[in-house]
Amino acid sequence: MEVQAKRVQGRLENLQRKCDFVAVQKCKAISPSLHEMKTTKQEKASASRINKVNGRVYEILIVLMEWISDYHLSKLKPEDGEGDDQKESCHFSTHKNYIQEKCVKLLPVIAEQLQWMPFVNLKLHLPVIKFIYWSIRQLDYGTQHSTMTATMRRLGEELFKGVTIRTHDSSPEHFVVTKPKTAVFFKSPNLSLRFLSTLIVLKTVTQVDYLAQTFDSLCLDLKIDEGKALFLEYQAVPVILSHLKITNKGLLSNVMDSLLQMTVESRFLQPFLEACSNVLFFRTCSVLLRHPKLDLQILEKLSIILQKLSKIKSNKKLFELFTLHLMLQEIQRTANPEHVFLCINLNSTLFNLGLTKCNSLVTTASS
Repeated sequence: MEVQAKRVQGRLENLQRKCDFVAVQKCKAISPSLHEMKTTKQEKASASRINKVNGRVYEILIVLMEWISDYHLSKLKPEDGEGDDQKESCHFSTHKNYIQEKCVKLLPVIAEQLQWMPFVNLKLHLPVIKFIYWSIRQLDYGTQHSTMTATMRRLGEELFKGVTIRTHDSSPEHFVVTKPKTAVFFKSPNLSLRFLSTLIVLKTVTQVDYLAQTFDSLCLDLKIDEGKALFLEYQAVPVILSHLKITNKGLLSNVMDSLLQMTVESRFLQPFLEACSNVLFFRTCSVLLRHPKLDLQILEKLSIILQKLSKIKSNKKLFELFTLHLMLQEIQRTANPEHVFLCINLNSTLFNLGLTKCNSLVTTASS
């Protein structure tokens, strides 16, 4: 009996030790998982704080971008607008080069940031796109543009197509694909954002199909007063003129339609005509009119704008500077009398320039 009692006691002790060992192992297994849970919660809290900080940083940067755009980059001065004084001209040239250097450095960095726009508050998109637009416009009058070809093309394509990012829950327990986050620019329902994106696409993209869609969108936006106001605010005439070339045969009609939308009688007509009353516009028209096989419809549309510009007395010297008056006289002389609309505009233009006497066609045009 005593021997059996000792054996039972030994078994009980062994079982007790085994239970203690199992309990210790369970504690060790549970402890890391608890630690991981705590770590995950801490990481999420930390990520949340970082996101809030990043959001604040973005807001600060946006304010700075808007300030720089409105008070510095948007102050465009074309070459023919420089001062006559040599010292002033030198100062302007130095200042212009400085701004262009900064724009060249910043644009690639901002282009990289477009991929994160789906995660950025929508109200912050417009200042970023505005900064991009004015930075690109600053490069109009410099030689830096050639070094930015790839960046420009990327900017234009991303604004045209938009940016889409697919996200997912990457936790080890489950992998769930969530709804993609997108940021639209050229196709944005916001007129200001869409309009600016349209102008940037026109400045950066060369694909004809993209440009055709862009001009179609621009024409629609210019049918409303808000669109016309944005056209003037963003000094869009030079952007459109860059496509008013005989080599762009497939787009010429679209380009002219965009300009014609601005010639509709409204409170925006006079500011638009003033924006066209410069060397760049008249030089572009002169090159276009010199082409011997210019399409009749293009010629008629151009004659409408020139007729309105001829009403501004100070423009007479620009007509003469680029011999537009002589070209119009020759076109008038050789024009088919059946093209009544063209003849009316030509006669009216030449009359406004003091080169013809008033006749029935002019009377018809002005009535």
